Amino acid sequence: MTANDREWVDKTKKLILEKESLVADRTGDKIPYTTVNGIFDDKSDVRDINWWTNGFYGGMLWLMFKETGDEKYARMAKNIADKISVCFDRYYQLDHDMGFLWLPTDVASYRLTGDENGRRRGLHAANILAGRFNPAGNYIRAWNDGIGKENGPTSNVGWCIIDCLMNLPLLYWASKETGDPRFKHVAMLHADMAIKNFLREDGSVNHIVEINPETGEFVQSFGGQGYGLGSSWTRGQSWALYGFLLSYLYTGEKRYLKASEKVADYFVSCIPESGLIPVDFRQPKEPAYEDSTAAAIASCGLLELAKANPSNASKYEEAALKMLKALTEKRCNFTDKTDNILEYCTASYHANDHHFAIIYGDFFFMEAIFKLAGSDFKVW
Repeated sequence: MTANDREWVDKTKKLILEKESLVADRTGDKIPYTTVNGIFDDKSDVRDINWWTNGFYGGMLWLMFKETGDEKYARMAKNIADKISVCFDRYYQLDHDMGFLWLPTDVASYRLTGDENGRRRGLHAANILAGRFNPAGNYIRAWNDGIGKENGPTSNVGWCIIDCLMNLPLLYWASKETGDPRFKHVAMLHADMAIKNFLREDGSVNHIVEINPETGEFVQSFGGQGYGLGSSWTRGQSWALYGFLLSYLYTGEKRYLKASEKVADYFVSCIPESGLIPVDFRQPKEPAYEDSTAAAIASCGLLELAKANPSNASKYEEAALKMLKALTEKRCNFTDKTDNILEYCTASYHANDHHFAIIYGDFFFMEAIFKLAGSDFKVW
């Protein structure tokens, strides 16, 4: 980075630290997903406690604890983890997003404080995630029946999604923590399946793939949260970019690094001049839907990829800086008027709502800025 880049990083980090301290004080025990009139909502209700994004605010608190040492963040994060633990009693609601729920919360707590409750619950979550593995097809099943039926089959027992690559670190961590290689084996078999069935020749990826759960054969892919079949949902590209790289970092297997580079090269080639990322790289010009979360997640992956591949480091770092600066200048709210930082986030192209606050956007933006500032804390 240049001297000007470092000055920008330091300034942005300071803005984050100041804002998040104020937001934490008024958020209390909430588990937010989005904002209502600028104020965080709360997903800790028994109906929503299993929602897949519920670990991200706890993760933000642990990021803040690591940077500041302020115990208030640790206390709040542990309260969130205690609330989420009720999910273990709700079998039907648990799916492949165990990593998103327990890595930023209980596992982070264990890594930073030695919290034995965090270790125990993290390993419990890893066992549940590994239990979703189907050796016919070598995939971790995404959701349970009742979700997504309108998109295809009457049962989604054969469905897996690109997002799951970001949940695999829970399994890698469990293998390292216990010395039991079965978790790692499951994670690698799923990652290999993703290279085969999700990664396209041009470096773009499918969002949803259906595999025959009896024979293991590829059945079809779905457009999922992107524009349509065969399109390029940008958050899916970012999950793949970062997720394949994480498998490489945990295993040292070059095929995962190669897969991450392939997705990254495609992603970088599609970044608009503005640096602002659309919901889908193949969406129509109008309406011009954006997804700031895709930019933040991809930036995290690119920054790690730059360290893993020094020969292309400048290309990947420059792309990350371009997106993060665009977010900082045009899509961030650092005032105390709103609880969120990132704006113009979108969950799905065909959803009714676009361009609102989503908690994982803030998490990955903070992660990226803290990486640039020199943080060595690994959530994933």
